[in-house]
This record gives sequence, C-alpha cells and structure tokens, in this order.
Amino acid sequence: MKKFAMETVVGIFAVAGILCVGYMTVKLGKLPFFAEKGYYLFARFTSVTGLRMGSPVEIHGIEVGTVEHLAIDQERDMALVRLRIRQDVKVFDDASAAIKTAGLIGDKYVQIEPGGGGDPLKADGWITETSSPLDVEALIGKFAFGSITKDDETNETEK
Repeated sequence: MKKFAMETVVGIFAVAGILCVGYMTVKLGKLPFFAEKGYYLFARFTSVTGLRMGSPVEIHGIEVGTVEHLAIDQERDMALVRLRIRQDVKVFDDASAAIKTAGLIGDKYVQIEPGGGGDPLKADGWITETSSPLDVEALIGKFAFGSITKDDETNETEK
C-alpha cells in the first residue's frame, strides 16, 4: 500500500512539473495561446528601421500591445504596420504614433500619444499622424565624414 501511495505522489509532482514547464514555454515564447483579447489598428511610416513583429506598443510608458505585422504599402510607397492594442485601451482618431528606441542602442518600439479630442478609433482604424525613427547611423556617417550642415540636422529632426 505504501508503494502505491509513493508512486501516486511522485506521479502528481511529475505531471505538475510538466504542466509548469509547458506553461512557461508558452509564456516566454510569446505564443498566442493565452494572448489577451484586443483590436487592430494600422499606421503608415516612411521607415520602420529596427522595428520587428512582436515589438511592444506603449502609451505613457505602459505596454498596451504589440506589433503584429509589417508590410509595404506599394501604392503609397510606405511601410504599413498592424498593431494589436489591448481591448481596455482607447485610442482616439487624433492620436499619433512614433517609432522610438528603448535606451541608447536598444530595441525599437511604437509609442502612441492617444489623443482625446476626437472619437475613439474602432477596430481596424488608422492612426494618420506618424513619425519614423531618426536614422542615427546616417547622421553619424555624415558627421564623421564632415558633410553635415546645420540644414541636415534640422531636416533630420523634422522627419
């Protein structure tokens, strides 16, 4: 009888361990099995250099979604980004989106200023005000070879 009880306890711990390892694999691998419900928004950028699928989307420094898909809009010659936003987060039609860098040389993410003066965007809505990341490598290259001027600096920061 004691042997059967010991085998049962060991079996329960083994199954619990396998379930924990499976859960952590799904969570750390960011597999969509337990993904939060949300809605999609779209934005067009002139450049999405360094942005990847799965990159975070933040509002006021809080992660509220992810970059779901990157594509090229052939008609407008721009990059098209599909964002998944959490269901409980409202983004308004006067919102703006920018691609930012986490830290000095960190990963890229999308920062949304949610607006508030208009109507909330519905699923599959468009964020029309966007700004692309500053091309630091090109700016450093220009500076290193002495071809940068005050006009170049102004143009780069306005993009």
